[in-house]
Amino acid sequence: MKVSEIMTKEVFSVTPQANIRDLAKLLVDKNVSGAPVVDSSGKCIGIVLEESLIFQDKKVHLPTFIAFFTGYLTLGEKKFEAEMKRIAATSVEGIMEKDCLFISPEDSVEDVATMIIERNIHYYPVVKGNKLVGVVTKKDIVRAIAQGKVY
Repeated sequence: MKVSEIMTKEVFSVTPQANIRDLAKLLVDKNVSGAPVVDSSGKCIGIVLEESLIFQDKKVHLPTFIAFFTGYLTLGEKKFEAEMKRIAATSVEGIMEKDCLFISPEDSVEDVATMIIERNIHYYPVVKGNKLVGVVTKKDIVRAIAQGKVY
């Protein structure tokens, strides 16, 4: 079975400039866990998930400093800087996942199910060329199982 047979086709997307509070309201109103992020030409450039919003409320771990004879070694400084940028973000661009995996409508559901389990990533934009045509989430796969479409 192909992704095109189970994917959610009616998908809303957001732009990198979208306000985080508006995004949160949209996710709640639509009862979804994420949204694809598209640029001005409609190209899918990433995703933003509920977890990205929750990240803004997490505790910040300060970098560790280790004293040496010649000075200090900082551990975790780059991670700290990245976390601070995400926490301070006011737009989707600051919290979106840019290195996400895109899948094709022609990919097999079995392959996507395997990716969901092995990578612990539950939201995949479906693109044809660079155009967003849908999304597949773990809910889509569970729905297909319940309807007897797979397995």
